[in-house]
Amino acid sequence: MRATYHHLTLSAAIPRRLEADPDALVRAVEELHEARVLWLARAEEYAARRRAEKSAGRRAVVNPRPWWLQSWWEGPNRAWYDDPSRHPALRLPAYVLRQNAILDGAELPGCHACGDDRPPVSHSTGHGWVELCRGCAWVLTPCPCGQRHRVTPDTPFDWYGIWRRAHMSDEGTPNPHWPAVQECR
Repeated sequence: MRATYHHLTLSAAIPRRLEADPDALVRAVEELHEARVLWLARAEEYAARRRAEKSAGRRAVVNPRPWWLQSWWEGPNRAWYDDPSRHPALRLPAYVLRQNAILDGAELPGCHACGDDRPPVSHSTGHGWVELCRGCAWVLTPCPCGQRHRVTPDTPFDWYGIWRRAHMSDEGTPNPHWPAVQECR
């Protein structure tokens, strides 16, 4: 939710003061609705297939689970919880389409989440290293110990500040003075 909110404030250019551009909320809701329609269609297909599998006596869920059923703690998008400013720059519908294509077995170039094909960034876990996508911090190579670890943000973020859109200017552009502005985007 936090990374999605941060993404929508940027993609819809929601200014710090909403009265400066009330249509920004409409743009955000339209993007969210577009992605939701795609996700719901896929979720309904999955539910129908699971009902048929259960009727046939197959109760176990096939691994890997669909992307929308993975918990944030288990998934490679754990960094988005730890640092909501590190998320794919794709529009939400494009992200959903990308995840659905991967679920269908497509071999897409670059990061599974955002498609960024730049070299990964190494991040210390204290006893090993993980490789993160340079664009969105998706875990490309997990820690050798097999455990999931917190991804500590390079720049600490303030959730209250994100919620109040302190990372945005009054005109709806990213605030250059906000500490978590990403240079790599």
